[in-house]
Amino acid sequence: MEKQKVVVAMSGGVDSSVAAALLKQQGYDVTGMMLRLWSEPGKEESNRCCTPDSMAQARRVAAKLDIPFYVIDAKDVFKETVVQYFLDGYARGETPNPCLICNRQIRWTFLLDHALALGAEYMATGHYVRRQIADDGRVALLRAVDHSKDQSYVLHVLNQDKLQHALFPVGDYPKPEIRAIAESFGLSTATRKDSQDLCFLAGEDYRNFLQRNAAEILRPGDIVTRAGTAVGSHNGLANYTIGQRKGLGIASAVPLFVLGKNAEMNQVIVGEIDELGFTELTARNVNWTSGEAPREPFHAQVKIRYTAKEVEALVSPLEGEQVSVKFDAPVRDVTAGQAAVFYQGELMLGGGIIT
Repeated sequence: MEKQKVVVAMSGGVDSSVAAALLKQQGYDVTGMMLRLWSEPGKEESNRCCTPDSMAQARRVAAKLDIPFYVIDAKDVFKETVVQYFLDGYARGETPNPCLICNRQIRWTFLLDHALALGAEYMATGHYVRRQIADDGRVALLRAVDHSKDQSYVLHVLNQDKLQHALFPVGDYPKPEIRAIAESFGLSTATRKDSQDLCFLAGEDYRNFLQRNAAEILRPGDIVTRAGTAVGSHNGLANYTIGQRKGLGIASAVPLFVLGKNAEMNQVIVGEIDELGFTELTARNVNWTSGEAPREPFHAQVKIRYTAKEVEALVSPLEGEQVSVKFDAPVRDVTAGQAAVFYQGELMLGGGIIT
């Protein structure tokens, strides 16, 4: 019987290395693929997704596992989609999460197309998430066994077409066990540190990146109250985050916090702490991983950013791939440009971009 072919998206890290090792052990015909992504000129050594060291690590793992390994050039498409999405989001006064567009357009479109063209039936990644097949053949995504590492939030962008070809071998294991498995296979990535920052920022603050690549976004303007009273000046909307208190440069008898931004007027809106909570939000570009939007409002746990805790809410589908979310209790730090992702227990239902 011919083995099923799977391409593993390798990064030179421990998770994707173990994904490849487990799939080979399970009897798949495994090929490793790595993307060469865009870096600012002169900073190629610092882009955490594809430094020369990461590439060497991935090659080493592929050689150890005795699997073919290819590097695919994705510099142009990455810059045109992911980096541009990042810049456009800040230009709109939002706080974008470029990992979402990267997963949708780069990993699960550009790379998946390469995998399928190679004759693979599946593409696997080192994401911490579990895949479950229902009786009707649909694929559902569940949180990882290790909730502290769960990455279902960034995969809410996947539809059934993509999920039918997706494998996530590490989602069934706690992180310490993944490192132990890497050691048992003798993989050089077993002790490699996890990295958290955005790959193309090369370990720098995003504000420095904006200053170099889109300085026009950082226009000075007014800091105002909700009533429209000017109380200070700002040095560019992108330099401020919802809930921020320090560094506003405002003399006030009571502490003031950033409540929001008005990109049209180039204003930062501030207020007191009791004005900070949000009771509802609207999200756009909503994707339902099942392929079908719910017809009625439903209760769910909603995550408003990757590191946030889920909160109870009523989610109501609206026209045009939108939803309204009403929280059971006020929530701080709801930020336009981040994703709101919906869960019922272990099951991730989908999500969209907060407007």
